[in-house]
Amino acid sequence: MATSEGGSRKLLWLLVILVVMSLAVTASALFMLFTQQGGMERAQAEEQANVEYREPIFVEINPFTVNLAEDDHGARLLYAGISLKVTDTQSRELLEAHMPQVRSRLLTLLSGRQAADLTSADGKKRLADEIIATLEAPMEKTQPELAIEDVLFTEFIVQ
Repeated sequence: MATSEGGSRKLLWLLVILVVMSLAVTASALFMLFTQQGGMERAQAEEQANVEYREPIFVEINPFTVNLAEDDHGARLLYAGISLKVTDTQSRELLEAHMPQVRSRLLTLLSGRQAADLTSADGKKRLADEIIATLEAPMEKTQPELAIEDVLFTEFIVQ
């Protein structure tokens, strides 16, 4: 009987040791899981803190009026105000220095358009893409590349 009590006692201690070890493993796994999630949150917060706000740079082109190509309604006019969003001050300075050429290119581009092509949202989007392509063409031989992000129509009246 002494052996059976000794065997039970050993078995009981073995079970206690196994339970304590499994609790320790579970606790360490939970600790690692929670600290890893906290680390991810901290990394995301640091990344967001490192993102700098850059103030947008706009080049305003004074409003102008241009004759459009004749259509079924006869001669039509477009009154447009445009702002260009550029990525750097060098592009802004270059556009401002060459403003007469910029306005001339825009007037030439717009004068051959039909009013119906300009009044839809899709037509304005295509026109904005064409304006970017027209203005990014070099204005002088040694010109650095322009970086125009967007064309914004601040005034747009077709009459």
